[in-house]
Amino acid sequence: MKEHQITITKTNTDSIVKFESNHFLTEHQNFEYNNIDEATNSNLAKELFYLPFVKKVYISGNFVAVEKYNIVEWGDVEEDLAEQIKEYLNSGKEIVSGDNPNKKVPISVYAESTPNPSVMKFVANKKLVPTIFEFKNIDDAKISPLAAKLFHFPFVKEIFMDENYISITKYDMATWEDIVMQLRDEIRIFIADGNTIVDTTAEKPKKEVAPEVNLDLENLDDVSEKIIDILNEYIKPAVAGDGGNIMFQSYNEDSKIVEVILQGACSGCPSSTMTLKSGIETMLKEMIPGKIESVVAING
Repeated sequence: MKEHQITITKTNTDSIVKFESNHFLTEHQNFEYNNIDEATNSNLAKELFYLPFVKKVYISGNFVAVEKYNIVEWGDVEEDLAEQIKEYLNSGKEIVSGDNPNKKVPISVYAESTPNPSVMKFVANKKLVPTIFEFKNIDDAKISPLAAKLFHFPFVKEIFMDENYISITKYDMATWEDIVMQLRDEIRIFIADGNTIVDTTAEKPKKEVAPEVNLDLENLDDVSEKIIDILNEYIKPAVAGDGGNIMFQSYNEDSKIVEVILQGACSGCPSSTMTLKSGIETMLKEMIPGKIESVVAING
């Protein structure tokens, strides 16, 4: 029998924590429970709802996400909760029964601020796209009915999609306070109606293709390979949490300059320069000593 180990992962929503297993818990299905009455097909969710601070349980892929009420702090309960989930998983009990395998999970979308005041991140409770898509204008959005629809709002400047979220960059003509609910509802209804978000069968315009795809990976030098590995393992998850993306563009062995591309909320963010210098550049210098002089964002 597989032995589960649990890793506690913070999210950008203070009330929600993910408890990630080293094994998959469900097969291509997502389950969301708002209370114990809805958890008829999951004894694990039922057990969690007996805890007075548990507000919502979400089971998907390799993790259990729990939303709490504000009566406790995560620091006081997360270790015990992780242990309880681990014990249940290792007991061999069924996680989600097959009584209602086709139950549709209600679509929910919540808005999340990013370090870039011009960008808001809209997070869904399901996977939206298989890879990254970036649309600078409505002409770029021919393969995405959702992006094309959003561009009809005059305040939408750019759209970035990855996994289960959409980052929207706005023009200064509007404030988030005035438009965030309208955008959130538009996205939620579009997804709930089963519409195509991105036509993945269509050929992507060249400028939408991630530069890494065009790299000659077989002929990269050792330093470039190390840089890409560090960006993918340490940096990308952090910037994705802020609604953006970072990609390796080039490394000059003579000048020791690394060029990267910033997308989504990271592109044009006032704090991106500080992030590059105090975070990414420092990490690369420490992990690849003597090989890095500076990191430059070519479109940041």
